Amino acid sequence: MIQQRIWAMRLIRFAAIFGFLGVLIGSIMSGEMNYALRPIHAHFVLVGWLSVFAWGIFYYSVPIRKLLYVKVQSILGMIGAVGLCIGMWLHYLDPLNTNETLNMVFFIVGGSILLIAFFLFFIVTFFIEKKEN
Repeated sequence: MIQQRIWAMRLIRFAAIFGFLGVLIGSIMSGEMNYALRPIHAHFVLVGWLSVFAWGIFYYSVPIRKLLYVKVQSILGMIGAVGLCIGMWLHYLDPLNTNETLNMVFFIVGGSILLIAFFLFFIVTFFIEKKEN
């Protein structure tokens, strides 16, 4: 359970970074009255903050029988959130003037990894420790 809580806190800290960045992006958009970053802001907040935070809280409070599932799902969730958000940023704004194919690879691969992480979380929910009455 201690190792599981370590992973839970990693997710919560990761989510806090994304929450801060999401609010920062929102503040910048509001201050500049330029809402071009709206989809990126939304994904930072919804995927990077809310989803990852919810996973962290779940893992902190619900004992899971297979720690390996928690580790794999957590790692894939964090990689997917970063990949999807960077991919969206590159695709919508192309700030680095990079190849469009490369931008789409980040977007699609990041989103696909995130999709796998969500599916794994669904699987993990069937491996909870049963409390004895």
